[in-house]
Amino acid sequence: MFKLERHWYRLTPVSLLLLPLSLIFCALVRLRYTLYRLGIIPGTRLPVPVIVVGNITVGGTGKTPLVIWIANFLHQAGYRPGIVTRGYRGNSQTWPVAVMPQTPPGQVGDEAVLLARHSACPVLAGPDRVAAARQHVEQGCNVIISDDGLQHYQLRRDIEIAVIDSMRRFGNRLCLPAGPLREPVSRLKSVSVRVANGAPEAGELGMTFEPAGFYNLAEPERRASADQFRDGPVHALAGIGNPDRFFSSLRGLGLKVIPHPFPDHHGFLPGELEFSDDRPVIMTEKDAVKCEPFATARCWVLAVEAQPDVTLGEQVLQRLKEIIRGQEAA
Repeated sequence: MFKLERHWYRLTPVSLLLLPLSLIFCALVRLRYTLYRLGIIPGTRLPVPVIVVGNITVGGTGKTPLVIWIANFLHQAGYRPGIVTRGYRGNSQTWPVAVMPQTPPGQVGDEAVLLARHSACPVLAGPDRVAAARQHVEQGCNVIISDDGLQHYQLRRDIEIAVIDSMRRFGNRLCLPAGPLREPVSRLKSVSVRVANGAPEAGELGMTFEPAGFYNLAEPERRASADQFRDGPVHALAGIGNPDRFFSSLRGLGLKVIPHPFPDHHGFLPGELEFSDDRPVIMTEKDAVKCEPFATARCWVLAVEAQPDVTLGEQVLQRLKEIIRGQEAA
């Protein structure tokens, strides 16, 4: 997949060769969406509002940090949100799993652990999002936030937030496997809000990631500023959907970067953090949760916080009030 991805952001002989498969995939996802929308395939409606945060492209766009921001925003506004996430690449034998900050990422996936560590609300991981969401409701949550659940139509939703990578956008605008699209671009016409990670285009709200400082992975109480890494190159590791975005962030802080990109959700091994020199190794928080067991004093993490357009919170609160009024009237 990592090699195929090189053909997704331009038209190449490989992407054109895969075009027939892409057209079939696109037709099937359109049909599936239509069947759910018309109620021919029944979905599950919960007694509380459901917010889905996702995207239409393969790879990371910044969904998880935005879910954390929304969860904390709603918690501060007096709601009791509960987060459901797939638990991608988790090896748990039973689902859903109540995720704690100390839960091994191998059990529930790296994103689930990040959600538990940085959100002020309960997190349940599992492939069956409906079951996880129902458990949240039984435990007193009054709004559900689904992380990366835009295509999980079994769970009916009241608010859809689509996140877009402003750097890569939609690539060659082809569906899998010829391009990066899980659904055609026209799907964005039906979502509630479009949030661009970076500079927004017309009809989109912007979002930035603000650096919150560096901490040492082996000794988290040790903190550092960007100034401490500017005396020479640093090794930068990123196993995320768009590693170049992370490398650009470090360069924006004035660091000289030796980039080491890995596939999204890469399972790191100890040797991949070792280099022939003694330069610092800097990684994302998503990668850090998997590297903690074998981190050395050279390993540092750049913490970031999502900062979406202020009107996003206003729109979500207004829509939630309308949904709750409608539920009470019914």
